[in-house]
Amino acid sequence: MGKQKILVGSGNKKKLAELAALSATLPIEILTPADLPDGLPEVDEDKDSFVDNAMKKARAFAEAAAEQLGEGIWALADDSGLMVDALEGAPGVHSARYAGECHDLPAHARDLANNNKLLEAMQFLGEGEREAAFKCVIAVADSKQPLFAVEGLVAGCILTEPDGEDGFGYDPLFYHEGSGKTFARLSAAEKAAISHRGQAMARLQVLLESVL
Repeated sequence: MGKQKILVGSGNKKKLAELAALSATLPIEILTPADLPDGLPEVDEDKDSFVDNAMKKARAFAEAAAEQLGEGIWALADDSGLMVDALEGAPGVHSARYAGECHDLPAHARDLANNNKLLEAMQFLGEGEREAAFKCVIAVADSKQPLFAVEGLVAGCILTEPDGEDGFGYDPLFYHEGSGKTFARLSAAEKAAISHRGQAMARLQVLLESVL
């Protein structure tokens, strides 16, 4: 049996590197959007859950791969975000666009706008009312059906002001009690060991080992 081809539906170099590392120990061949002659399709992330958004993207990417390269290619996509208990799970699936659609702004400006809106929404909440969690879902599909999905979850709380310069998104506001730091003060290795994405990646590796 040859290697299973898996298209990673992202141009993020870090994500691609993580999956490429798996290919060193598993019978898989990682494809990137650059391997598709016509590229990846745009997918509207309009579902109400991380898993549904991730699976919708994975199916669309697998169908594009089948059309452009032939059948038999799996596609992988992920969706992730922040859920605040006191805000009934918001910003949730809208985490990246919580402050509105800001495609014309650079990433750091979008992050700042989202963080400011979150702080405003939580301004009257006390210390015991600021529990939150980051969640990541990684979905895999082929052109005909969804195959499987894994998830990772890490709990923390939202501070009243940013702390730290590293990371991205809501990292400066997300305090992780186990490490005693915000995600924006963790090194890349520290964050990978405990993060929602790190957990999902570890579960994906175990699952791929069991099915391939």
